[in-house]
Amino acid sequence: MFLLQPPQVRDLELFTTMPDALRRPERSAWADANRAGAVTDSFLEGPVFDGAGNLYVTDIPWGRILRIDPQGAWTLVAEYDGEPNGMKFLDADTLLITDYKNGLMRLDMASGKVTPYLERRNSERFKGVNDLVFDAEGNLYFTDQGQSGLHDPSGRLYRLRPNGLLDLLLANVPSPNGVALSPDGRVLYLAVTRGNCVWRVPLLPDGSVAKVGQFFTSYGPSGPDGLAVDAKGRLLVANPGLGYVWVLNHRAEPETVLRGPAGASTTNLAFGGEGGQTVFVTNSTHGQILRARMDAAGLPLAHGR
Repeated sequence: MFLLQPPQVRDLELFTTMPDALRRPERSAWADANRAGAVTDSFLEGPVFDGAGNLYVTDIPWGRILRIDPQGAWTLVAEYDGEPNGMKFLDADTLLITDYKNGLMRLDMASGKVTPYLERRNSERFKGVNDLVFDAEGNLYFTDQGQSGLHDPSGRLYRLRPNGLLDLLLANVPSPNGVALSPDGRVLYLAVTRGNCVWRVPLLPDGSVAKVGQFFTSYGPSGPDGLAVDAKGRLLVANPGLGYVWVLNHRAEPETVLRGPAGASTTNLAFGGEGGQTVFVTNSTHGQILRARMDAAGLPLAHGR
């Protein structure tokens, strides 16, 4: 007998909104290509917390990194010629950025200077890198999304080892986006936005991948984007086309649906706050950070080595 409990539905609350002084109601090359030419005054992604409880986010069309303090006040940290998306800490003083325009970039927190980390592979540019995660051994997994989709399933998943070796793990993904690791580090979850699903990627002891499968299937106009894993091993999936965050158990069954306000574009998420038990979500098209208190903390994120 099949028994599936309906998920609990909770509303995300507003934490903070980007001040008008930081918004840019102008056209941009990024918005022309990705927002059908609509004026996009900001598009927030890449949330990550530092040890002091400050939240850092990217603003893709304007090449900006912004800091939001625990009280919700915004500060511009860096601005450069790029299209930054995902971020993780390389070390306590350096943010590593997946930049659609430039490849992997690094931000020195003290100076605000952004410099190249890995711009090309064998002199060839990436399609357009998107998100990233470190494992406990210092391996960096990152997605190369570009404009791939069901019409062109050529998006890539890479692993950059601490010794500089770059492994191409997958090259057939229709829009690879967010990445997250299981608590034991043996499985990588991969958001496949245009496929409207999340893939499960086993990481084998010899460094290869095999038997990649479809773990979760969503629906709607724009599929899974950012991912996170909590201390219970549940996978949280930001789904911008629905304005949801799915909270999935080990069977990919939704236990909870965190719901944004009408018209929300819930693109990415990170755990922070007291005890690391609050999930913070970028509402990208509105310049907002939403949040919800959870019953478990987020899985601690590894740094580079």
